[in-house]
Amino acid sequence: MYAIVEIAGQQFKVAKDQKVYVHRLQGEEGSKVTFDNVLLLDESNNVTIGAPAIEGASVTAQILSHLKGDKVIVFKKKRRKGYRKKNGHRQSFTEIQIESIVASGSKKATTKKTATKKAAVKEVETKEETKATKDFSSMTVAELKAAAKEAGIKGYTSLKKAELIEALTK
Repeated sequence: MYAIVEIAGQQFKVAKDQKVYVHRLQGEEGSKVTFDNVLLLDESNNVTIGAPAIEGASVTAQILSHLKGDKVIVFKKKRRKGYRKKNGHRQSFTEIQIESIVASGSKKATTKKTATKKAAVKEVETKEETKATKDFSSMTVAELKAAAKEAGIKGYTSLKKAELIEALTK
């Protein structure tokens, strides 16, 4: 079982008992933190995708330690000008350990199978719509005006070909 969670503005793929380094979090070492912004949840190959987040799902973690990352040196120089600037930076991190991933009360927004079925249905619908417009696009203006007269469209005589096709497809 794993989940994709948004923690401190970044997305992480986490599993139970995994240690993760995230941007500095508020809280004491040893305290528990709960993250409610779960974007994806996988329970024994049953994937639940949030839209944008899964309601009721949460990830609980324990703060192990606060620490700093490696030092990064930023050196700027412009040649022949006597300009040199040297800056350093150490990013603050928090080491957390994932304790549990809870999916209780979660609505199954979209699974892989239903997502592919929905995509297939949309594809069929768009094919049907394009067939209807292709039938009209192959017709001449005179044939389109005759079809518009049969359909009872007012003012069909002053319409152009594109306008006639649009009026007939509605």
